[in-house]
Amino acid sequence: MKIIGLDHVAIATNDAKGHGEMLEALLGLHAGEMEINPGHNLAISFLDAVNTDIEFLQPLDSNTAISKFLARRGPGIHHLCFLVENIEEALQELMAKNVPLLDTKARIGAEGSLIAFLHPDAAGGVLIELKEKVR
Repeated sequence: MKIIGLDHVAIATNDAKGHGEMLEALLGLHAGEMEINPGHNLAISFLDAVNTDIEFLQPLDSNTAISKFLARRGPGIHHLCFLVENIEEALQELMAKNVPLLDTKARIGAEGSLIAFLHPDAAGGVLIELKEKVR
């Protein structure tokens, strides 16, 4: 598997726009527009942190994984996302190593990219997302 780099750090929040604006004012970084992901009932925005992004995940209803995360832990870091060259090859390699996965096939994520998640047990309790940018 070829890791290209850290793509983003995701933060679960009840106010993606406000959280992004707060860090934009505090750090002088640029917060992007909100994107609605209807498949996961999320509002998503990104803050450009120069060499990586910060992704804000806001649930749109109380039945999402993010709303459950917020109820248990409150706002905070949700996952790390690594950019890979080929997500299908990465998943096949991980499955061959018996790495526990939440997704055995890539799915569409924010900005139309292909994504898949490793189970937190695979990385010492840290949720890891793999992402292949659609060209």
